Amino acid sequence: MISAANPPLPGAKFNPESTKQQGAETYSFAAEPRAAQQRKKYKDDEKPGPVNIMYDRRIHRGNTYASPSLPLQQQPDPVEMQKQQELKRKLRAKQKAESRRKVITPEPVIGRKHIDVQTDLYLEELSDKVPEAIAVTQTDAFLNRAPSPMYVPQKSGLDAATQIYEGELFDFDLEVGPILEVLIGKTLEQALMEVLEEDELETLKQHQAFDLNLEKLSKHSQCRARRDPTHGRC
Repeated sequence: MISAANPPLPGAKFNPESTKQQGAETYSFAAEPRAAQQRKKYKDDEKPGPVNIMYDRRIHRGNTYASPSLPLQQQPDPVEMQKQQELKRKLRAKQKAESRRKVITPEPVIGRKHIDVQTDLYLEELSDKVPEAIAVTQTDAFLNRAPSPMYVPQKSGLDAATQIYEGELFDFDLEVGPILEVLIGKTLEQALMEVLEEDELETLKQHQAFDLNLEKLSKHSQCRARRDPTHGRC
């Protein structure tokens, strides 16, 4: 949508340094509102199409046990190989000639033998035995450790004292009477209860033994009255 603004004044001139619209008419542009399009956060992964392994260069062709044949560009040059063989031959001949030039010590005569001799400027004694030396030292005896002092915790707070004279609090002989009466009474009562329980248990045992004897006598009399051979020994 284009809207025309007020026309410029007839006396106005063109200013090349001005950033405002200049001319016969000035206009402004305004588009109609529309909903914004939602964009995806991540791009879709492009999956490669199917690949034919017959045309894949990474796959080896032919027998895998045979040594791969080198292309023409990577095959060794026969002239270069001949030069390397010639260098190896010369090196072996040089080593053989050097070995022949070495001075070999002649064999010792009968009754003698070769021994190693030091030819250095400063000679040193050679021996298989390691040099040893005996040294002694004496240390003072350990003194007994002093006993540790007794631990005394640090004092804290304020000291306070009071004086109580005889008879100010209570009379022990007078106040202890009721307590002793209660203790002695409870002890005697408990002892009497235990004695009565023992007597009662003894009486129950006697009654139980008497009842068992009566039951045995009744069974014996019943067996004798029946005269049953199976119960003859009752």
